[in-house]
Amino acid sequence: MKSLEQFKSHLRPGQVYRRSDLTAWSRSPDRHLAQLEAEGTLTKIRRGLYECPKQSRFGKLPANAVNLVKCFLKDDNFLLTSPNDYNTLGLGTTQLYNAQVVYNHKRHGRFELGGKTFDFRMKPRFPKKVTKEFLLVDLVNNLDKLAEDREVLIQRVFSKLPQVNLKRLRSAVKRFGKVSTQKLFNKALDNAL
Repeated sequence: MKSLEQFKSHLRPGQVYRRSDLTAWSRSPDRHLAQLEAEGTLTKIRRGLYECPKQSRFGKLPANAVNLVKCFLKDDNFLLTSPNDYNTLGLGTTQLYNAQVVYNHKRHGRFELGGKTFDFRMKPRFPKKVTKEFLLVDLVNNLDKLAEDREVLIQRVFSKLPQVNLKRLRSAVKRFGKVSTQKLFNKALDNAL
């Protein structure tokens, strides 16, 4: 039992762990993982991925999405966003989406982690954090994936141009826009000057 308690002493509530990370703390990690799962100290998220949930007065809290993705990718170079973020732009978008989008350099596809759906998309470039300009470019990049009227959204995006920093928008279009997105924005930006 002493070795199990030593193993548990390394765990931090709210953290996500890979099995390979946990093996450094135990001579028999599979037995300890099974015991900790049985007692509820650890929850298996998917093969080789475990979380140590935080406890609240309402029960166990799910792992933070950033911690989940960081552990899954074994990397912290990613951008976590959601099509729901487009609703903050004031363009009249009202749809709610269940999946979060993860722009990264390693994985592509839809994965369920801790009961949440993540849409991993490999991109050569993405910003460190979400900005208004990036969201406008990303929205136009993903028009075909949205449940909104495409033409109406494009008109609304271009009506917002006077309210954004055009220099930063041009930079975002050049760095993150698909070819079709760049053509649309360049035409609109040239007319805005």
